[in-house]
Amino acid sequence: MQHLTRSFGNVRAVDDLSLTVATGEVFGFLGHNGAGKTTTVRLLNGVLESDSGQMTVLGLNPQTDGATLRARTGVLTEMPSLDERLTGTENLIYYADLYSIPADRVQQRVNDVLETFGLSDRGSDRVGGYSKGMKQRLALARAFLHSPELIFLDEPTSGLDPIATQEVHDMIRHVSRDEGRTVFLCTHNLIEAQSLCDRVAILEHGRIKVAGAPHELAQQVGTRIRYVLEIAPQQMDAACVALAQMTAVEAVEASASSLTITVTDREVIPDALASLVTAQIRVYAVTQQQVSLEDIYLALHGRKEADS
Repeated sequence: MQHLTRSFGNVRAVDDLSLTVATGEVFGFLGHNGAGKTTTVRLLNGVLESDSGQMTVLGLNPQTDGATLRARTGVLTEMPSLDERLTGTENLIYYADLYSIPADRVQQRVNDVLETFGLSDRGSDRVGGYSKGMKQRLALARAFLHSPELIFLDEPTSGLDPIATQEVHDMIRHVSRDEGRTVFLCTHNLIEAQSLCDRVAILEHGRIKVAGAPHELAQQVGTRIRYVLEIAPQQMDAACVALAQMTAVEAVEASASSLTITVTDREVIPDALASLVTAQIRVYAVTQQQVSLEDIYLALHGRKEADS
């Protein structure tokens, strides 16, 4: 998509959005409620028309080829609608017809997705009697029913217990890495995104703030980097004194056998080690702490990082 824009009245929900998603990757679309995630998904599926900009999804124009496109994509919305008067199996059979799955394959495909999402023993029960987690699993089964090439998932683990959540994560990894399908994951669950996504974009008020692989974003945002230095306990005080004299070292935290130092640039580390060696302090190991998406997200929003 290039320079995509969509407004509702005076509110610009999607604002000059440009983005490319590679085939087979899990792409995280991150942002607070109201950031424009759901509107973007509707635009990309041809459910809404854009005010301006260009879109190509699976080689198709969503605005002119919406019906053809939606036959090749799967969508799980944040508030999935299910017919609670029907059974789980009947819900899926209904959507199998909408997706034009051949009649001789419908029952087997329905059985497969019910098994995949742990609903085989409840397929004949009315959805009105399902728990929230079961409804979420049925909605996921519906999204995967027609084996789509591109899957849009909006908060896919909402309402799921830890075991079911892990199963969904495993499914996302499987369809991406083993089957080559593309997953467009909308979420504000930063831990989930960190675990699953090859690349992410952080959205705010319809605009992308940063985009890239999680490990690349720290440099874009300028968030702080932490290194853990393993040092002999008897030399801990001397190490703290040596590092405190370096203006490029923002913070030093000591524990029983290690120091955690905070810097804004990895180029500081060789100088820090040289300072310690000069002070005759023995360093046994240096490990970089992974910068989390939470660190990056909070840095983007001008707030102190969680553990500052």
